[in-house]
Amino acid sequence: MNTDVSHMDAYAKGKSFTEATNPGMEEALAARYDALLPGLSRDLVEMNGRIYPRGVLDEKTRELLTISALTALGGQTAPQLKIHVAAARKLGLSREEICEAIYQMSLYGGMPAMFNALNAAMNVFETEEAV
Repeated sequence: MNTDVSHMDAYAKGKSFTEATNPGMEEALAARYDALLPGLSRDLVEMNGRIYPRGVLDEKTRELLTISALTALGGQTAPQLKIHVAAARKLGLSREEICEAIYQMSLYGGMPAMFNALNAAMNVFETEEAV
């Protein structure tokens, strides 16, 4: 278990993780937000590099937790939810595992939040089928 990720390693680890699960994320964020908040894109990549490789939880579990949190937060998180559902699929999580995590959140975020998240996940699944 490695819970201490140095500042120097965090960006490199975050870049490796985000390119594997969400290629082009840093560049897309930079194009959209860095003019207003310089360095935001790099900060997010570095934050991912500090959190995801800690070794306590595996990457699949972390993605399920992220999907669950975004589901419980409600429909306003649909864009981020789609990103994390796609990342979870790239990490090997099944549609059933993802949908079950979303369904579990109906107890905590309510049925409307669960349906919004399920629709976002279905959109990702439909995109996978189109490819």
